[in-house]
Amino acid sequence: MIEIVETDAGTARITWHRARDAGLVLAVSHGAGGGVEARDLQALAHALPAHGVTVALVEQPWRVAGKKVAPAPKTLDAGWRGIWPALAGMELPVVSGGRSAGARVACRTAAELGAHAVLALSFPLHPPGKPEKSRAEELLGAGVPTLVVQGGNDPFGKPGEFPKGSYELVEVAYGDHGFAVPKRAGITQERALEIITESVAEWLASLG
Repeated sequence: MIEIVETDAGTARITWHRARDAGLVLAVSHGAGGGVEARDLQALAHALPAHGVTVALVEQPWRVAGKKVAPAPKTLDAGWRGIWPALAGMELPVVSGGRSAGARVACRTAAELGAHAVLALSFPLHPPGKPEKSRAEELLGAGVPTLVVQGGNDPFGKPGEFPKGSYELVEVAYGDHGFAVPKRAGITQERALEIITESVAEWLASLG
């Protein structure tokens, strides 16, 4: 089911993948260079309803409008705030999440919006090749239980670069920023996605 939501940043779109007997809503948005067709988002949307999790794939207004470049962080945050009432309207705990830039938005707004937890997929710890420009404060400041799922070869931050904190981290070996794995890798692309869906399902179940 597709739901159109008006926000202060423009028109957003939610694609619902509903669980029959849902106990949680997982809302995830895309990064700055792609949409909800990303392999990890699609894998979660297809796998998690069977685990009692309703998945909401959220398209930010700039993406709905057909623009190719994401706006400033404050505009992304405004769009996320605008869709939150529709997510909370299910009257279930909402886990706020996203990939890349979407993960940053989820972390920045989690405490303010009352998110149950945060799922950060491919958190962009720093711009490629610029580890000194760390965004660790956003991750560490989420204020709610947080799971990071990170590719082992992500140029925006490899798992070993992440600072210590109260969050959990799952590594997808060989994965890049989009969780693509080379053909010569020790795991298949299918297995890489299974690691993501299985890890997220287990973590969500542990939240209570």
